[in-house]
Amino acid sequence: MEKAKNDALGNDDAVEYIEDLKDNNGAMDYKELTRAREANEAEKKSEGWQAFKDGRKAIFWSAIISLTIVMEGYDIGLIGSFFAYPAFVEKFGTKYPGIAQKEVSAPWQSGLGNAGGAGVVIGGFLNGFLSTRYGYKKVILGALFFLNWFIFIPFFAESKPVLVVGQVLCGLTWGVFATTGPAYASEVCPLALRGYLTTYINLCWATGQLIAAGALKGLLSLRNEWGYRIAYASTTPNSLSTQANFQQGLQWVWPVPLMCFIAFAPESPWWLLKHDRAEDAWKALAQLDEKDAHERQKTIAQMRHTLMTEEAAEFGTSYFDLFKGVDLRRTEIVCVVFAGQVLSGSSFAYGPTYFFQQAGIDTSKSYGIALGGTGLSFVGTIISWYLLTHFGRRTLYFFGMAGDALCLLLIAVVASSTSSGAKWAQVAFCLLWLFIYSMTLGPICYAIISETSSIRLRAKSICFSRNVYNIVQISANVAQPYLLNPTELNFKGKTGYVWFSTACVMLVWIYFRLPECKGRTYEELDDLFIRGVSARNFASTKVDVYAKHFKAGALLSGDDTVEMASKES
Repeated sequence: MEKAKNDALGNDDAVEYIEDLKDNNGAMDYKELTRAREANEAEKKSEGWQAFKDGRKAIFWSAIISLTIVMEGYDIGLIGSFFAYPAFVEKFGTKYPGIAQKEVSAPWQSGLGNAGGAGVVIGGFLNGFLSTRYGYKKVILGALFFLNWFIFIPFFAESKPVLVVGQVLCGLTWGVFATTGPAYASEVCPLALRGYLTTYINLCWATGQLIAAGALKGLLSLRNEWGYRIAYASTTPNSLSTQANFQQGLQWVWPVPLMCFIAFAPESPWWLLKHDRAEDAWKALAQLDEKDAHERQKTIAQMRHTLMTEEAAEFGTSYFDLFKGVDLRRTEIVCVVFAGQVLSGSSFAYGPTYFFQQAGIDTSKSYGIALGGTGLSFVGTIISWYLLTHFGRRTLYFFGMAGDALCLLLIAVVASSTSSGAKWAQVAFCLLWLFIYSMTLGPICYAIISETSSIRLRAKSICFSRNVYNIVQISANVAQPYLLNPTELNFKGKTGYVWFSTACVMLVWIYFRLPECKGRTYEELDDLFIRGVSARNFASTKVDVYAKHFKAGALLSGDDTVEMASKES
């Protein structure tokens, strides 16, 4: 029995360490605090190649989990582009007097565009409960399993109501993917890699959008219902020589392989420690890093110190705790930062195919430009990794919002012109908006929400903030068709004035309320929020989260008391 336990943990030192934790009843003595401080200092010093070398396993598993976002980006990208897609409009559109071709009415555009979002909201809230109780791995595997079956509904839909139902059910799983990726990446990756792996999520989103745009562009020649049905199959037209090939299962090209990989992924060691499973946390770390037993002991000690500090500060674990004490400020930050993606004009300029058509660009060119735009989004996200190295999150978010606000204003101004080149100027500024967004607001948002939330509330904080984003997105999706649609307000490019005003409001909030989290460990961020340091002073404030415990020679017991330690280092 003892030999089996030894083999599971790796060596005698690991077994002895886990037994010591049990003997101390979860408390941290002076020796354990020393380990935690050493791990904290080592994490802040680790950078470059050494950080990549030590964390390459964590990079791999984080990247695999985040690939589920590709499916969300793909599927969300489809429905937004279908409103200008000939085969889809022919099937689900309505002929209006005075308009040459059929149109999907503004109410149905809103309904279809928001159906997936409604499902994402429900799935996000459920994920907050489920991930906290069962862990990230089990929940995401369950979501992938159900997505395999939900795909059938939009694929075989013969009416708009059935299509809405399919979008809602698929949205339940997308809500899990959208919130699990950032949480898992932020917990398994070391400090030096945290920004890159959380912003990688936006790259996955951009990849999904790129695949969707490419599939739609390639299928434009199919004028029957297979033009959009094949796109729903989550594959590319080049792989489909016949309809039979498609029906043999290629629509599951994403979920099934991901399920096979994720089945072997380690659970988040933070989640395991929160559930008093130190032995399993040790095993998970062994799957995520290249450290020896002594260094891993320090990592465990650092994680335990962070969790105990949060417990002593009365950081709860329910949705209600998001609005109590210190966590209320953190909740405000993650929610507004996420909503800022929409308020920067994303529903107008991120998926602009329908807007391009209303500006006077023909269908084929509109989808070609949209495809090029998704390529810009992909490249922009990669550039953001370089920017992350040299600039803070607050700086990038502020100047990204300012740049996009300027682009929106220019689009609106140019749209007032009747010259023949005005439509192409609108296209140029729209693509510039997308490029700036993809270098700043899009990817940086994921780093900010992952770092700002407390460990104990991370799953619920990310799920709640994502749902605030979804609700704002739904509101924007309701308004956007009425602003653009020729049967409604028909503002066309002048819609840029609306989103320019919301972006300006965001700029004021960013300046006064968004703190800088770059280079801070989770322990340090907890301390800064507990002390109520202002957003503009976050980067310059010095923090020593261990000083008070060492000064008292204290034993941190995890509750709201501090006892004197009898042990010496």
